[in-house]
Amino acid sequence: MKDIQNLRDTRNVDIQKVGIKNLELPLIIQRKNSSNQVVSAQARVNVSLPKDYKGTHMSRFVEVLNEWRTKNLLGVDIKGCLEKIIENLDAQSGELEFNFKYFLEKKSPVTHLPAVMSYDCLFEGRISENNYKFILGVRVPVTTLCPCSKEISDNGAHNQRAFIAVKVSYDEDKHIWLEDLIDMIESCASCPVYPLLKREDEKFVTEKAWDNPKFVEDVLRDVVVKLRENEIVKEFEVECEAFESIHNHSAWAYQKEIKS
Repeated sequence: MKDIQNLRDTRNVDIQKVGIKNLELPLIIQRKNSSNQVVSAQARVNVSLPKDYKGTHMSRFVEVLNEWRTKNLLGVDIKGCLEKIIENLDAQSGELEFNFKYFLEKKSPVTHLPAVMSYDCLFEGRISENNYKFILGVRVPVTTLCPCSKEISDNGAHNQRAFIAVKVSYDEDKHIWLEDLIDMIESCASCPVYPLLKREDEKFVTEKAWDNPKFVEDVLRDVVVKLRENEIVKEFEVECEAFESIHNHSAWAYQKEIKS
């Protein structure tokens, strides 16, 4: 059969990224406790396309991804998957990203009742000019309590749900567990969020936030300091957004750093 994709194109346009996105597939993620978790992931994968080729072969993306979905992934392992995609499509560069919900059992702070908590996570790999870069990302819900509100009010202070999103990059011979990254991020908020709270727990988290007021600037700076101190992390992005309870807008802070 005639291969239309391999026909010559004459418009002289190198395409930087072409591929597929929102492909849903199961992945097997290795956990810190040596067990595995099967997650439902959405994949985005793309490669470069030289100007002489009319199109890329979309089916080859799916073929390789379905082969690799059976492997136990540590995140950095997606390098091999991306290398095979680039080889099969005769490309010079490529990117592969998996977005998924990761579930952890989390106990309430006082009654210690267990329940499942979900976190939005991502694994991303990029290859360009034979250089590989891996990115680990997580979005963590937290609580913040406004220091200004506490200072100026005779009674109470406004607090809000917030999230802290972090992306870190490190060498492929290193590893950071999602569990450890999530714990570090939660420690920088006024108080963590829990999936299950009884009355004793609710009292605890209310008072903990009261004793630990933070602006989004405070949260961001605390996360940045911890990431600067982490010897494994080579590059990072941090974003904090608080969904304000007394405003019709969010408070937001962002920082990106590449370590020298």
